[in-house]
Amino acid sequence: MQIKSLKNEEYPPSEDTFFIADNIENEKGNFALDIGSGSGYLTKLLSENFSFVVGTDINYEVLKHQTYSTKNLICCNGSDALKIKFDLIICNLPYLATDEILDIATDGGADGLEIPLKIIKSAIRCLNVTGKFLFVTSSLSNYQELIETTKKEGLTAKVIAKKKLFFEELIIIEAKK
Repeated sequence: MQIKSLKNEEYPPSEDTFFIADNIENEKGNFALDIGSGSGYLTKLLSENFSFVVGTDINYEVLKHQTYSTKNLICCNGSDALKIKFDLIICNLPYLATDEILDIATDGGADGLEIPLKIIKSAIRCLNVTGKFLFVTSSLSNYQELIETTKKEGLTAKVIAKKKLFFEELIIIEAKK
């Protein structure tokens, strides 16, 4: 996989961000992680109900210029730089099926799985034994394969919410140890 460019502009909150926000507003706990923090919208939301929240993003410029500024931001791939165990991990995955990764905020690679699977594998080791991992994907990607591969990684995985849009259906998957 070759990434052609790292865009410096922030990926603004959109329908998928607001969809996951609706599904985490009642989550509470001690430690939460937002992988791919982007604008910081979800990281900020998590800060209202969790004692300690970390946001990660692969793009340093995006973290530096977040619209919804938060603390505890780390520039890294997925959660590769972290050793903390989290009660809740969320990710608005880059799920679009693409031949090349041109935009790291949205492009998921082959079948929309290549990048999401790397993120999932990185998140598993940071998930508390009783924690859960919620991630957004799309009917435009091979989300059934994403669920099956998540299960092969030792997690339970199920669809907990769907939202029909004009050209796709957004899907939230919950994974647990």
